[in-house]
Amino acid sequence: MEEIQENPKEMKALISSFIVGFVFILTSCSTAPVYEKSYDFEDNHWSQKVKPSFTVEVKDTSKAYDFVITLRTTTEYKFSNLWIYLNSTTPDGQKVREPYEIKLTKPDGSWIGKKTGTIVENSLYFRNRKMPKAGKYVFVIEQGITESVIDEVIDIGLLVEEVAIP
Repeated sequence: MEEIQENPKEMKALISSFIVGFVFILTSCSTAPVYEKSYDFEDNHWSQKVKPSFTVEVKDTSKAYDFVITLRTTTEYKFSNLWIYLNSTTPDGQKVREPYEIKLTKPDGSWIGKKTGTIVENSLYFRNRKMPKAGKYVFVIEQGITESVIDEVIDIGLLVEEVAIP
């Protein structure tokens, strides 16, 4: 133990190894997502012309799923929220377009989401959803504000997980 205290690099390496191992153990116990994909915006600019698309194949309609849309911005993002349109197309071609607000700051201007350095992550949750038909569902996300391009948006993603049965 004396040797490690004398060499801070070895101590950091030991702690890092422990953390990596612990995280591996925790994540190996959970199930893999059904779907996970993100779309990176070029130069952190989201143009109204850019509409990220996510195709999710649902095989088992007896199960429930959690859908999570995650938006990452920089702390230089100048608005307190971001409106999006979620366009959904079912396997049989039915289409729905719904607006959603992703709140990014509190009224006092402090960030709501997970902040790491200059990156802020916010999520929109759709929990315990059952899908009516098996097949491919297409989700297209449009930015829904009046500016043709919004700056400081890093990426947007979709995660779909099976709801764990207790």
